[in-house]
Amino acid sequence: MTKPDLSTAKWRKSSHSGHDGGNCIEVANISPVVAVRDSKDPDGPKLAFGASAWRAFAERIKADAHDLP
Repeated sequence: MTKPDLSTAKWRKSSHSGHDGGNCIEVANISPVVAVRDSKDPDGPKLAFGASAWRAFAERIKADAHDLP
């Protein structure tokens, strides 16, 4: 996979994330991938997932399939 161009990415946080910082991620849909970054370190490393892999992960999170706080 080639490195996606994130220069025009429109990053967003979940509406469930508070505005007081904390452990949040931001996502950007850069077709054909979904990019993810740490909201506390926007210039830091980013990950890219295929859209179907990201969708499957998000569905498992929503279904409480992972032991997350």
